[in-house]
Amino acid sequence: MSTVEKLEKNTVGFEFSVSAEEFENAIERAYKKIRKQINIPGFRRGKAPRMMIEKMYGKEVFYDDAINDILPSAYEKAIKENNIFPVAQPELDLKEVSAENGVTFTAKVVVKPEFELGTYKGVEVEKVSYPVDDEAINSEIKRMQERNARSLTVDDRAAQLDDIVNIDFEGFKDGVPFDGGKGENYDLKLGSGQFIPGFEDQLVGKSTGEETEVNVTFPEEYHVNELKGQPAVFKVKINEIKALELPELDDEFAKDVSEFDTLDELKNSIKEKLEKANSDREKSELEEKVVDAVAANTEIDIPQEMIDARVDDMVKDFELQMMYQGVNIENYLKYTGTTRDDMKAQFKDEAANRVKTSLVLEKVCEAEGFDATDEEVEEEYKNIASKGGVGIETAKNYRLFDDVKEEIKIRKTVEFLVANANVK
Repeated sequence: MSTVEKLEKNTVGFEFSVSAEEFENAIERAYKKIRKQINIPGFRRGKAPRMMIEKMYGKEVFYDDAINDILPSAYEKAIKENNIFPVAQPELDLKEVSAENGVTFTAKVVVKPEFELGTYKGVEVEKVSYPVDDEAINSEIKRMQERNARSLTVDDRAAQLDDIVNIDFEGFKDGVPFDGGKGENYDLKLGSGQFIPGFEDQLVGKSTGEETEVNVTFPEEYHVNELKGQPAVFKVKINEIKALELPELDDEFAKDVSEFDTLDELKNSIKEKLEKANSDREKSELEEKVVDAVAANTEIDIPQEMIDARVDDMVKDFELQMMYQGVNIENYLKYTGTTRDDMKAQFKDEAANRVKTSLVLEKVCEAEGFDATDEEVEEEYKNIASKGGVGIETAKNYRLFDDVKEEIKIRKTVEFLVANANVK
């Protein structure tokens, strides 16, 4: 049994109870769990009857453990019965407890906000198109050329753009070396834009064995606060110069780098792949524009707890990305001169937008009555398994049924919004 009362914005308070019978069962479980820890004269450890323990220590001796046992399930039952959707941990208090009447709790919790949907049909958006031209195809061919190029050591000339120079370098600010500014035997392709603007250009014309100074100014948006917009000098030694010898673009090249027999066939294949990629990009960007337009039409007073939770998720995702790249997050923060609070502040606006978008899509989905059948969920599991190269059972262990079902419903919602948008 429970009662619900709306308190301040996005917060509800309610009471919920556990019957005397349920409480008695929890007490019995508590007794069996902790009786081995209690010594009663005349009984072997763990063999004292419950009545004797309660007589010696009071009948409330098992109450705390019993309450901790029944509270989680009783709370979950209460929020389900009353369609309460918490977005944060509740404030729980014990109102009444007795063997005769059971237990009554009070709870205060922040919930999903209530709001009215704005206009979500017929929103106006402009479609972006990404046609595939010869330049894009030729750029991909050029990349394939470079991946299959031979590098030849050059001794008879100075470095040129597109050469690979092996260098030792050390950076100085106001004559003092700075962290992260030193490297040895580093391969740098001149003109690649890997280094600070101006750095690579100043190595053009330098010869093997030559030592030089490179003067640069760090960009204002540089990731290390102490170096943003600051001048610096790099001492550089050219260890080696290598030139790339590109293979000829002919049918033999196509045979060597692909399953095709002619260069034309390879180019047609590249064109098809680029068109598919661009089509997917167009679809994704159109969906994003439509969803953003729909969300902009709706006003929501979002609880800060929801935004904070999404920020925490984004920080965790970022840390995982860094870990997969072999970067320790603590080293990253030190190197960039930032803190975890700085990271959270950077994610705050995006987190708020994501929360709002999710709430709006859920509301549209509910308004239009979209659902996902068991067959659709099963088919989605097959897709997940196929893409991940795993079995269906593994996919099911990895993704919860309700989560997959919700994703299908939201996908249907987005498709509906796009189909009903005014796309120019």
